[in-house]
Amino acid sequence: MTEGWTYAKAGVDIDRKSSAIASLVKELGYRREGRGNMVRMKNLFASLIDFGDVYLTMATDGVGTKLLVAEELGIWDTVGIDCIAMNVNDTICVGAEPMSFVDYIAIDRPDDAVTRDIGIGLEKGAEMSNMEIVGGEIAVLPEMVNGVDVSGTCLGFVDKDKVVTGQDCREGDLIVTLSSSGIHSNGLTLARKVFESAGYGMKDSCPGLQNTVGMELLTPTRIYVRDVLDILSKHEVHGLVDITGGGLRNILRMREGLRYVIDDPVKPGPVFTKIQELGGISDREIYQTLNMGMGFDIIAPADAAEEIASSYEGAAVVGRVEKGRGVLLEPGDILYENY
Repeated sequence: MTEGWTYAKAGVDIDRKSSAIASLVKELGYRREGRGNMVRMKNLFASLIDFGDVYLTMATDGVGTKLLVAEELGIWDTVGIDCIAMNVNDTICVGAEPMSFVDYIAIDRPDDAVTRDIGIGLEKGAEMSNMEIVGGEIAVLPEMVNGVDVSGTCLGFVDKDKVVTGQDCREGDLIVTLSSSGIHSNGLTLARKVFESAGYGMKDSCPGLQNTVGMELLTPTRIYVRDVLDILSKHEVHGLVDITGGGLRNILRMREGLRYVIDDPVKPGPVFTKIQELGGISDREIYQTLNMGMGFDIIAPADAAEEIASSYEGAAVVGRVEKGRGVLLEPGDILYENY
């Protein structure tokens, strides 16, 4: 029997990535003097900076190999939305409101049409996030870059008494998910390799998918800013989780000493089931690589969670918090214990 695809087999080993991050971070020990010190707290989705009555937040991320899909299709006007989304969706995980953004575009040769279309997506993402793009950089690097890379950094803010760190999660809380728009901008290396190995190009149709393979993969990442900020203004919330690279393992960023049980996961959309089917991917592997339709999770007291689930688009209660440790995908009895 042929071994199924894994993210590592596709070229992205998330455990080795974590090790590489740790080796870098251990070298970063300098502490500035004066106003604006970083808050020392592990596993937050965005960094907190002490700034008087508020915390400023910073998050940085890029679009990744989704850009290879855009390049093959010649469609560049949506990837700016992904760039914004990957940053603002992390920013809101600490309860912060995105405020300002700078982009960084590395390109092998200047191309007015490409950069214009990237700008269209960036502007749309900024509007959806109620955030200004205050600057950026286009670097022409023909000896280093083959194509285009797009990334950015988001500045946000949150009142100190409204920060959400995940440390308030407790037994009896429920887990609410806000649905994803698709694969978002994580796991594209695996998705592309699976379709390619099965003989499907980005411009091809594939049974079970409404659009061509490339258009399915290019669907912009859902931006959760307005919904999550509205939820925070109305409900008690103990934890916020952006389900990005690492899939359900992202929930391990929440308070330790508890078990986060996904007992009623949403039914994955066709693009997820097709990737799993064509790639022979195990449930354990695919739920720690892709969002599987659960793009953003909210951990809240039971009453609040039920109200959130009934009040917001694509929201559903998918799990509970109990004594124990790790993240348990109850269907299949799959336990994740390491972030």
